[in-house]
Amino acid sequence: MPTYVYEVVLEGGEPGQQFEVEQRMADAPLAKHPTTGQPVRRVFQPPNLPKKWTDRQAKNMLSGDNVAKHGLTRYERGADGKYVKTAGSGPDSIAGGQ
Repeated sequence: MPTYVYEVVLEGGEPGQQFEVEQRMADAPLAKHPTTGQPVRRVFQPPNLPKKWTDRQAKNMLSGDNVAKHGLTRYERGADGKYVKTAGSGPDSIAGGQ
């Protein structure tokens, strides 16, 4: 459910205290403060859009092709404790520390 920001409308139309309420998008905007009963209005906020660092971006940056392209080697630990190369040009495996 989205979180909406509301503010209390003081006498003369001045903005008052702000508060957040979780509401369904289909719900009507609040007209009164839930506890004090004062008149309120919804405050529009900028959307929270993913920018440079998203889960997809992180996954792409850590992909085998990208790791090898940047001259790095990636290893994953196997069940036997050895690390096996999954990307890059290093040794095929290295022993795991015990």
